[in-house]
Amino acid sequence: MTIAIVGAGMGGLALARVLHVNGVDAVVYEREASREARGQGGMLDIHSGQEALREAGLIDRFFAIARREGQDMRLLEPDGTLLLQEDTPDDAPLARPEVDRADLRDLLLDSLPEGVVRWGHAVESAGDGLLHFADGRSAAYDLLVGADGAQSRVRALLTDARPAHLGQNVVELGIPDIDRTHPDLAAMVGRGNYWVFGAGISLAAQRNGDGRVRIGVNFYNTAEDWFATSGIPFDDPAAARARLIDLLDGWDARFTALIAACDDTVVPRSLTTLPVGLTWPSRPDVTLVGDAAHLMPPVGEGANMALIDGAVLGRALTTHPDDFATAVEEYEREMFARTGAAARMSARVQEMLTAPDASRRLLAFFQPN
Repeated sequence: MTIAIVGAGMGGLALARVLHVNGVDAVVYEREASREARGQGGMLDIHSGQEALREAGLIDRFFAIARREGQDMRLLEPDGTLLLQEDTPDDAPLARPEVDRADLRDLLLDSLPEGVVRWGHAVESAGDGLLHFADGRSAAYDLLVGADGAQSRVRALLTDARPAHLGQNVVELGIPDIDRTHPDLAAMVGRGNYWVFGAGISLAAQRNGDGRVRIGVNFYNTAEDWFATSGIPFDDPAAARARLIDLLDGWDARFTALIAACDDTVVPRSLTTLPVGLTWPSRPDVTLVGDAAHLMPPVGEGANMALIDGAVLGRALTTHPDDFATAVEEYEREMFARTGAAARMSARVQEMLTAPDASRRLLAFFQPN
């Protein structure tokens, strides 16, 4: 029987890999033209998802690309007060290492046989055992797995739920080759995550494995159309940086210097989530993994849950190879409980981030004693 996976993200690739190592064939349909078609974003904090990589037989290769020093953390207030600094010893366990999203995706892609991932297949619609692609092609399936992210087209076969705006808008920027171009700022940010939390605004800087520091300026409790009224001219990168600096009025000059040093890649992102604890009646021919099933606030759980989804569904399908109905129901029962708990925890963390005293709340969260 044919297993079709829509989307070559973490969840879809983890599922394909676990099926492959257990001798079960699957096909992954991905809308992008190739693995190099677009950038894959920044770093991922992989912790619970390590169990999925272990089940996929990839844990040693994961440790080879993971960045132990990415666990470093610095937490500050807008006036420059350092609240917390954690530096990771060289012999520390890889409990929550950071890994470049592109590197992890490549690891999963390279672990699959040639032809498992079919590039350039943008799904237009699905149902009744057929996938229809934007170029007019179609493909049959017995089980369809939607791993197609926040704007999933497969989700509509199971539920009417749609992502809703989180009340958070982010402007993403970056400083390439920071050690050479701005060594003073590189030393300030450090090797891992650098967070500054003010009232309604935060700045997050993160060291990537390619030498780039990715920066996100987050605006909380803002409307979905906030970018239209923010006065940030995204078609003029220099003016956009200047406007962001204006919006950080009163912040220490070291933080605005980070914005001034960024290159001309300035990307606005409006964040959305699915309802916490979303479920649906089980069907034998379709299910969801990753953000398609449980889009959460971006506080470190999404990629981990997606990897585990792929491993758990792969295990269920190899245990019940001739009974998709039982396999899907078994997977969804575990997934609903696990990701519901993760979504509730993520929502609590998100609530802390939006509080006027976010920095102090986070300090108590990281240092409960």
